[in-house]
Amino acid sequence: MPLFDFNKTLSQSTDAIKSLSAFNPLTIHKKGTRAKAIFALALVCFLWGTTWLASKQGVKYIPDAFQMAAIRQLLGGSCYVAFFLFKKTTLPKGKEWIPILVLSFLNFMISNGLSTLALQYGISAGLGAIIGAIFPLWLVVIGLFIAKEKMPVMAITGLLLGFGGVCIIFYDHLHDFLDPRFRWGILFSVIATWTWAIATLYTKKQASYFNPYFSLGLQMMISGIVLYSFSLSTGRAIAINSIPWQSWAAIAYLVIFGSLIAFVCYLYALQNLPTEQASIYAYINPIVAVVLGSIVFDERLTVYLALGGLVTLLGVYLVNKAYKINTAEQPETEGV
Repeated sequence: MPLFDFNKTLSQSTDAIKSLSAFNPLTIHKKGTRAKAIFALALVCFLWGTTWLASKQGVKYIPDAFQMAAIRQLLGGSCYVAFFLFKKTTLPKGKEWIPILVLSFLNFMISNGLSTLALQYGISAGLGAIIGAIFPLWLVVIGLFIAKEKMPVMAITGLLLGFGGVCIIFYDHLHDFLDPRFRWGILFSVIATWTWAIATLYTKKQASYFNPYFSLGLQMMISGIVLYSFSLSTGRAIAINSIPWQSWAAIAYLVIFGSLIAFVCYLYALQNLPTEQASIYAYINPIVAVVLGSIVFDERLTVYLALGGLVTLLGVYLVNKAYKINTAEQPETEGV
């Protein structure tokens, strides 16, 4: 190899090593803003991917998934609301409550609630994460019926690729559809992605001057109260002191790492990195869930799941690229 090429290669390798050093938690305090933002984004990619496993672990030991989701939302929402009230943020007034109530119903009662319930019905954490990642594809489907302008070719291509990838995944699960619980789990997961897509469109049209992050805390609290009341009314809720420590550990992880720490890291990354770069967590979360699911829960990691998952995520990427979806408008997409 000529000396010039060797030096160039050495320089590129050095740059790569310096770039990787941004992920070193022991030296992150010495780094600049961009390095800290990259490190924060790396935490988001990992933590939001693990929320699927934590939810899967939690629902194994509690009879009603809605009760677990309600407790998580109440605790996480209370932390957000307490912080903003401490900052003397004013509560919403009059019609400002309407989008909060609508999004609480769509994003948390239905989407988060059903995503958690689906895990209790036998689908793997990895499969749940992949299905959860396809919500941008439903935006295209909805757009086919309501959009006045012509759909971008890239969006249509992404739609076909995305659902093609899902077909590849389900080819390996054809025998599982004989199990009614698995069918219900898939249905709950798909409905959860529908409601998230509808909530995304609603958020774009009903953007308010009211603090959107304070709004998220209120949405979580309202949803937590409603879901817990529903769980009590159905007789499936168990006494708080009867909830096993495994479920409490999962809930604590979801609140502390999945909601509080990851959310703060996401906001920091979003403020200091380009939106497209900050949005890569959406493609890495399912990969984290699939790989860790196979390690922690011994979930099947097959060629069909791996190939189908990658094809699906490629489709989602093309759809996002076609519409340049601003993930800042839906910051609470941390798995389930």
